[in-house]
Amino acid sequence: MSPGRDERDAGAEARHIDLRRADLSGEGSGQRAGGEAPEALQAVGVWDRLPSATSSGADATYYDRPVLKEPVWIWAVPAYFYVGGTAGAASLLAEVAESLTRGETDGLVRKARRIGAAGGGIGTALLIYDLGRPERFLNMLRVFRPTSAMSVGSWTLAAATPVFAASAVLPHAGGLPGHLGNLLGKVAGFLGMPLAGYTAVLLTNTAVPVWQASRRSLPWLFIGSAMSAAGSLLGLADLNDTEERIVRRFEVAGQVAELVATAAVERDVSEVKQVGRPYREGVSGGLWRASKVFTVASLALNLWPRHGRALRLASGACGTAGALGIRFATFYAGKASARDPRASFHQQRAGEGGAAATGSAAVSGPGGRRATD
Repeated sequence: MSPGRDERDAGAEARHIDLRRADLSGEGSGQRAGGEAPEALQAVGVWDRLPSATSSGADATYYDRPVLKEPVWIWAVPAYFYVGGTAGAASLLAEVAESLTRGETDGLVRKARRIGAAGGGIGTALLIYDLGRPERFLNMLRVFRPTSAMSVGSWTLAAATPVFAASAVLPHAGGLPGHLGNLLGKVAGFLGMPLAGYTAVLLTNTAVPVWQASRRSLPWLFIGSAMSAAGSLLGLADLNDTEERIVRRFEVAGQVAELVATAAVERDVSEVKQVGRPYREGVSGGLWRASKVFTVASLALNLWPRHGRALRLASGACGTAGALGIRFATFYAGKASARDPRASFHQQRAGEGGAAATGSAAVSGPGGRRATD
């Protein structure tokens, strides 16, 4: 039932609506509203300066406000980066070891497949926890877009999780199920490769300056770190001499790749000084430095001539800490970069970011130049 004229006039007055210029009608028009008089409301502040008045030259921003919205991800996302990458690298190692050693590393294969299965399940749970509701993950699978890192990654995780689990369980059954399990193990190894590094592609395919600047090097860092993480966990297990030697070589290769890629990321993000600040300052900078220290320590312990149980435990703990630190440092660096308006403006004026793809700087004015200049 539509409200009467008196009720409509009262509602318009309560909502500070001038009925000469607007019409108060519809289902919600009869609802009560705040009764404060217009003169009691605080005046809305209006900027009385030009945006560039807060700074000048190449340092000009838009009222010193962030250009981008800060990522709303929680701690579960970098944890998923670590767990998913470790699962993918472990599954790949299992299939390579089985193919090359012909039965000498059955224990290693079983343990690596179990890590892959556990990582797939835990990673899915962490991702759903961040999303808030399970159906949101299912909604991500409604379409498949090869050009979207999010879509490809979601489908890879959805396919890898049951395959990892089957490859860890079915081979023990023997017979046809066992053969099927070993076949699925090969599929698990294939799926493990993109799972180890697609999350870095996902990050760099954004407008966050520090992530976008490392688009060429961050995927290699995540892959190397995933190898290091998988080797560190497997190094804590009870292995024979052949298995231990394979795991150590795999871990060392990953740690060398991780340290080289770390230097490459630092070089890429430092091309524009303001963009690289999160890796030098604050929480993300501290985590970044700590991760390098732990990785170097683990590498040194792995290269030590004598290998005892205590040394393996120390190496595994340091390698795990380094891999976790890389993910959380990258995560917090992106949050800090999105909050910094100068990072976005400096990157665009330098011809990087979106300008690198379009051939034209997105920000003009003092200090700006075309990417093709």
